[in-house]
Amino acid sequence: MTPTPPAPATPSAAGRRWSKFALHYVEMIVAMFVGMFALGALQSAVGLSVSHDESPELAYLIMAVDMSVGMAVWMRFRGHRWPATLEMCAAMFVPIVPLYPLLWLGVIDGGVLMLVAHVAMFPLMLAAMFRRLDEYAGCAH
Repeated sequence: MTPTPPAPATPSAAGRRWSKFALHYVEMIVAMFVGMFALGALQSAVGLSVSHDESPELAYLIMAVDMSVGMAVWMRFRGHRWPATLEMCAAMFVPIVPLYPLLWLGVIDGGVLMLVAHVAMFPLMLAAMFRRLDEYAGCAH
């Protein structure tokens, strides 16, 4: 008699949990970029675009709002609660707190402001997600 082959391995609960967490992170990044590009294009089409070179503070704030709208729409669609949604949106604005004074003092320029703020968003988004790990990695929504 031939032995029965072992059942196919199934991912562990922990593996599924971290996969779900990673998927949520990617979804937030995609939603952020969709909001930034779609709303930015709309603003440009109606003549409301702001120059990053002439007014980096305002340009960044508008971009942060655009990214936040994209993420908030997707998060609410996916069933996330308002506190988690607002924390994720805050990750778009927190980087400017130390950067604006550096810009105003002439230590950095608008390009560095945009670069550093955008790079800082990603770990801040992760921090917001780790704060509510069960919501992002589990089935709490």
